[in-house]
Amino acid sequence: MAAQDQADDAMDESRMIRDLVAKFVDQELMPLEPAILAREARGEPLRLTPEEESPLLEKCRELGLWALDAPEELGGANLNAETWMGINEELGRTVVPFVFPPDSPNMHMLLAVATDEQRKKYLEPYARGDMKGAIAISEPGAGGDPSGMITRAERDGDDWVINGRKIWVSRVPAADFVIVMARTGDGKRHEGITAFIVDKGTKGFEILRDIPMLAGHRTYELVFEDCRIPGKQVLGAIGGGFAPMQLRLIVRRLQIGAWCLGMSSRALQMMVEHAKQRVTFGQKLADRQAIQWWIADAAIKMHACRMMVMDAARKQDQGKDVRNEASMIKVYATEMASEIIDHAMQTFGAMGVTKELPLHLMAQRVRVMRVYEGPTEVHLMAIARKVLKDAK
Repeated sequence: MAAQDQADDAMDESRMIRDLVAKFVDQELMPLEPAILAREARGEPLRLTPEEESPLLEKCRELGLWALDAPEELGGANLNAETWMGINEELGRTVVPFVFPPDSPNMHMLLAVATDEQRKKYLEPYARGDMKGAIAISEPGAGGDPSGMITRAERDGDDWVINGRKIWVSRVPAADFVIVMARTGDGKRHEGITAFIVDKGTKGFEILRDIPMLAGHRTYELVFEDCRIPGKQVLGAIGGGFAPMQLRLIVRRLQIGAWCLGMSSRALQMMVEHAKQRVTFGQKLADRQAIQWWIADAAIKMHACRMMVMDAARKQDQGKDVRNEASMIKVYATEMASEIIDHAMQTFGAMGVTKELPLHLMAQRVRVMRVYEGPTEVHLMAIARKVLKDAK
């Protein structure tokens, strides 16, 4: 009975936090959508201004919505992955580009392998929101294939010297440091890949160009030319950077599943409200079989996706390997959201493809998701390989 009471208390706490986040989204973020939509329509970067972001961050501190999945010793709430996914689903309902600080995946990578000195210098201020970070993995011509990574780091005395280029890196201008993945060995795929922490302003580290993306986002191409960093900036074991990088990618892939649920929920809500009031040829759209089937399919697929996300989150909380589940979620959630958002746009007709509604931003956002953190085809290949390997 004691164990059941404990579980019930945890469930109640999780529900309370999710309700709090839902109110935050409705009351603090949704009112900013018109400004964000207007900004994107003018071709401006999709980001909050300092005047918009500062009150949000202050409200987060006031409500305790900060470092939610960070350990208590870092001042965090130590929420489990299942609760964290519910929170991300709520955030996915709005196109306002805001996440509760700090960015979770990089924090989990630091948590896994940072030294005591790195925890004090990077992880603790990162969890407090005093620092921001980015991660540089992909390279021109290599895409999602780690065997194509050619950026190298060579040891020179007590230092390491990095040479190479990275691309599709997010949040670089605002980042105080970048986690850079580079080869230090002769492995063909992930063997010999090492993670390094490179501080902003380090000589030999430059932003080559910024790249406008769909949905108003920006990514960046970076160049490292004889970029010298001290040995203490190695993150984790030399040649062992692939595993913590995978952990970081898994956290993001589960988040993507939750964000897709949030976007799908918003699109379905908009579709239902419009279908119930829009009359064409003497009949409400809600009474037409085509629309009804879209609505039913959306409800079914969202239920299945939520079960997938929560199952993977529970397994992650138990310390289990969820790489395969994360790949399945990445594929299923993005394709599900693409379909539901597209049907919502079709239900609205011409209004659905204007820039006055958030649907076009959701459609672009989920389209980008089908590429980053591993494109759909790479995940399908990984899933199939595991099924074939496990087959008796």
